[in-house]
Order: sequence, then C-alpha cells, then structure tokens
Amino acid sequence: MTTPFPFTAVVGQDDLRLALLLNAVSPSVGGVLVRGEKGTAKSTAVRALTSLLPEVAVVPGCRFSCDPASPDPGCPDGPHEGGGGGTSRPARMVELPVGASEDRLVGALDIERALAEGVKAFEPGLLAAAHRGILYVDEVNLLHDHLVDLLLDAAAMGASYVEREGVSVRHAARFLLVGTMNPEEGELRPQLLDRFGLTVEVAASREPDQRVEVVRRRLAYDDDPAGFAARWADEEAAVRQRVVAARELLPSVRLGDAALRQIAATCAAFEVDGMRADIVMARTATALAAWAGRTDVLAEDVRQAALLALPHRRRRNPFDAPGLDEDKLDQTLEEFAGDDDPDPDGDGGGPGGGGGQPEPDEGPTDDGAGAAPPEAGEGEPAPGGAGEQSPVRAAEPFRTKVLSVPGVGEGAAGRRSRARTEQGRTTGARRPEGALTKLHLAATVRAAAPHQRARGRSGRGLVVRRDDLRQATREGREGNLVLFVVDASGSMAARQRMSAVKGAVLSLLLDAYQRRDKVGLVTFRGSAAEVALPPTSSVDAAAARLESLPTGGRTPLAAGLLKAHDVLRVERLRDPARRALVVVVTDGRATGGPEPVALAARAARLFAAEGIASVVVDCESGPVRLGLAGQLAGELGGTAVTLDELRADSIAGLVKDVQRRAA
Repeated sequence: MTTPFPFTAVVGQDDLRLALLLNAVSPSVGGVLVRGEKGTAKSTAVRALTSLLPEVAVVPGCRFSCDPASPDPGCPDGPHEGGGGGTSRPARMVELPVGASEDRLVGALDIERALAEGVKAFEPGLLAAAHRGILYVDEVNLLHDHLVDLLLDAAAMGASYVEREGVSVRHAARFLLVGTMNPEEGELRPQLLDRFGLTVEVAASREPDQRVEVVRRRLAYDDDPAGFAARWADEEAAVRQRVVAARELLPSVRLGDAALRQIAATCAAFEVDGMRADIVMARTATALAAWAGRTDVLAEDVRQAALLALPHRRRRNPFDAPGLDEDKLDQTLEEFAGDDDPDPDGDGGGPGGGGGQPEPDEGPTDDGAGAAPPEAGEGEPAPGGAGEQSPVRAAEPFRTKVLSVPGVGEGAAGRRSRARTEQGRTTGARRPEGALTKLHLAATVRAAAPHQRARGRSGRGLVVRRDDLRQATREGREGNLVLFVVDASGSMAARQRMSAVKGAVLSLLLDAYQRRDKVGLVTFRGSAAEVALPPTSSVDAAAARLESLPTGGRTPLAAGLLKAHDVLRVERLRDPARRALVVVVTDGRATGGPEPVALAARAARLFAAEGIASVVVDCESGPVRLGLAGQLAGELGGTAVTLDELRADSIAGLVKDVQRRAA
C-alpha cells in the first residue's frame, strides 16, 4: 500500500488547509467544496486529511460503523447492546467515483432472495462505508443527477434508505462531504452546492520559489514515500494533537450575542438564501476560535467564517463569478460590532460605529457604456471582412421555450429530451441483462404464475426462479449536446440586433445549464467558421466566449454548418449515446464565395440526411422580411422560431401554437 502524502507537506493553499482542518475540528461545519484549476493539489490535500482525524470507536463486526456508546437501533446488523465494548479503527475516507451506479452508492438488495426466501440480504454501499468518516467526490460537478439526489437525501436525513418493491433497508449515514471540481468543466446544481458548508478557490502559485518547493517535495515523495512521510511525522503528530485539543475545547467556546448579530447582519447584507449560511458561519466561527485555543469568538473569526461560507451561496446563476466584496464585509462587521466583543484591543466601535462612512460601490461601473462605436448598417459590408465591430453586451436573458430532440434516446440523465433511463416512470418490463436493479413486480409474478404446480408449490408463498425476474424499463429525461451555430457576420452587426441575439443565446445557455446539457459554440463570419468553444459542460465558459464575440464581414453560412457537422462527427465517437440539438442563430443570408446559397443548402441537407435535430432562431428584423431562415430550417429538416417566439411567455408563440393545432 502506498504511503499517504503528509498533510503538513502540502505547499501553500492556506485557505484549503484551514477549511479542511476546521471540518476535522467540527464535522458539523458541513464539509468543503474545493474549486480550482487542474494540477493544484486539491485531491492530494483532501486524501492527506484522514491521517489527522482521531480514531473512531465502532461495534465489532458491524458493517455500518455503529458507535458502541450509542448504537443505531435500526442498524441492519443489529440490534447492538448499548454501552458495550468496542474497537477503534482509523477514520475512513471513502471515494465516490463519478461513474458509480446507484447500487454502489446506497447498497444492493438481493431481490431474488427477498422474494423467494423472505431474506433481507443486503450488501452495504459507499454511504455505509463513509458513516462517521469522509465521503470524497472528485470532479463532483460531473456527478450524475440521480446520485446527487441520493447524496442530498442522505445528507439531509443522516440516513440512507434502500426501497425495492416493498422491501426496505435503512441505516445511518452521517459523513463529512468533501468535493473537488474544476469550474471549467461545469458548475454544480444549486441544491448540492448549498450542502457544502465551506468553499475555497485554489490556484497554482505564480511565485517561482514556491513552485520549486512543490516540485522538490513531490519528487522526494516519489523517490521514497516512507522516508518522506517519516520526515514530516513530527509535524503531522503536532497538527493531529492540535485537532484533538480543539475538539475537546469546542464545547466550551462562547458565541456571544455580538458575534451572532454580526453573522446575521453579514448574511442579510449579502442576500444569501435561507438560513443555512447563518448556521454554517456560526459553527465555523466557533471552530476557528477552538482551533486558535480561545473560548470566545472574535470579530476576526466571523470575518474568516464569512470568507469561507458565503462565496458559493452568493451565486444566482452559473454566469455569476463567486466571491465576496471584502470592503462591504468589513463595513458590515464594523457597523454591527457589539459591546460584548471580548477583544480587548478592539477599536471600541459600538452599534452603528461605522454608520457615518459612505457606502462602498457595489462594483465597478461600466465607464465605456456610452462610448460604443457607431452602429453598423444592416447592409452587406465590404468584402474581405472589413467593417468588424467591437463586441456588444448581451441583452437581459429570459426564460425560453423548451427545445427538445424528437424520439426516445439512451443518453446521460438530464432534463431535456425523452430517454430510457434508470430513473423515471415505468413503461414496461424485460428480462434483465446482468444484475437486476429495478424489479417489475407484476411482470415477475405473471412470469412465475403458470409454473407453480410444476414447481411443487404447496404453501401460500410464490415459487420464484431466476428466469421469472423482470427488469422494469423506465422513461425519464436525458441531457443533450446543444451546439450553437451563431452568425457573427456584418448582416448581424447592428448593435441592437446583436445584443438581442446574444441575449437569446445566453437565455438558451441558462436553459442548457438547468437541463444538464453539454454545450458547444461555432461562429462564422468573414470567410470562415471557427469552433469558439468545443463541447463542454461549462455553460459559463460558453457565455464568456459569447460575450467577447466580435461581428463583421461576409456570411459564410455553409462554412458554419460544415464546421458544426464536423464537431458532431467527433462528438459521436466520444459519446455515441448523447444526442445532439443544433441551434442555428442567423437571419438566413449566405454571402461570399461562389454560389453561397446553394452551398449552404447542400450543407444543411447533411443534417437532415443524418436525422440531426435542429432549430433555426430567425434573427431577421425590419418591415420587409425575406424568410431565408425558414427556408434554411426546411433544408435542415428542423423548425424555425423568431426571437420573440423563443420566449416561454411569448404571445406570438402561443398564437402560433394554437394555429398549428387548428391546422
């Protein structure tokens, strides 16, 4: 077994180390989410934490790690006698793979034995193994939705339930949830994000000396893991003793009314949702005081707790940058500093002590808002890409109509198109392929019923054999690849129009985030098309590319479609089960090169021939309209919607739907 990398040998990452240590002192803080670029020792630091945790007393032979002092009365391995002797073992860190199955997470119940023998044969899962320890999820933002739902349930109730056709098993599942993620690969669902008590942002140091030290230590560990661990053993033991001392001191720490007012005022000032942030801040500030060896919570503890507990709760949508205005934080803390602050060196500021200072600005103003270049006309610009316009800001996003892929797929679970999934409503039954996971009870009984006399049935019980078992087939929703093909040519360059177009695409990106899609962005202008963003789960990366998109030049529509077709071809090789939805945002004009209209039509027919779902967002404006986008949609074998019809509450869209039904 490889010697673990010592926690004390991790260079830098002070906030990460502190957040992990605070959870070691007080597991009720609620875990840590570590956000950062690749290669920043996120996983190394988390895996090294287990060596600092005190040992856990468990009931001998219990697979669910029951505490001998107060065993779980509903433990599947119980009942256990309370107050009995126990054994000690090191605290566990259990890793949940992103691609794990539901049975691997919550455990598996042997349905065949349960039906035929009436025996609850249960194999515990990762939630049972993590009880009273750490559950670590690397790349937590890529975790499938149904696993996220199970994690949320277990974290909220402190227990895991396995229900299979009337047969149920329950066991305790209280764990410290630690996750790491690279924001470039997509964001977390808000419900899971809020379950993490603290969050930290990590980045590689730009200081040469510190980077040298990182490389030196890593090479030393690779050459001699045991010797490297021995070198840091004394410091590791000192930190471990400090954690134990802080745990013992924690019940004696006093959280005064002044600190509580500062916590409540800070959460209110930053407009965080719900009350969980207040509770997490209170627990974090108390743990900070215990870690420092104090029995009173100071204003500096509240400040540090806010910096760790609030940034991820400030996000309203995936395009908001996480973070906290520290000037505003300091002003709030000063304003609500109370007389019972135990800090003898404080500045003595009472309630309202900072009230005479002017309010800080909420953020930088857009000084360039009125300095936009003159608007470009709707006419075709000069050949060769002349007339390029600087990027314009997107209009305010809105709620869009649901765009989906026809038919029934088998892709990753999501919320857009119909698909055969492990979750959802039951639509039928089939013979299981491999292990049975979702029993269709009625179909199983129907399969077994004709054979009862031949099998010698004499009692009331049903004689069930393996061949009788039927797997339930279910229909739910899948996530798709939404590939945006955006016209950035001169015909789209009028600033009001391009602002509306960007607002529409931004709205569709928000919808893709909520429906758990992958997104990609292809743009075309001048004489060529380019992949502005390869398919990714990071919709905020797509929004950033969209925001900086310049316009101008001719309209190589065929090049844009062919580039999109090439992107889809590559993606099918990588993920053949994920179906694509192509969203072409254009006014339908095609210019530049020989026979541009004919070339665009031939390119569009490639999508129709392969059955690729497509939608054309018609950006044509003005009193005279040529209807070119509608013609393009016909060649693609898709549908066309205007910018107005794209809105979920659009009156025009409602009228069009009524007319379509009437026809």
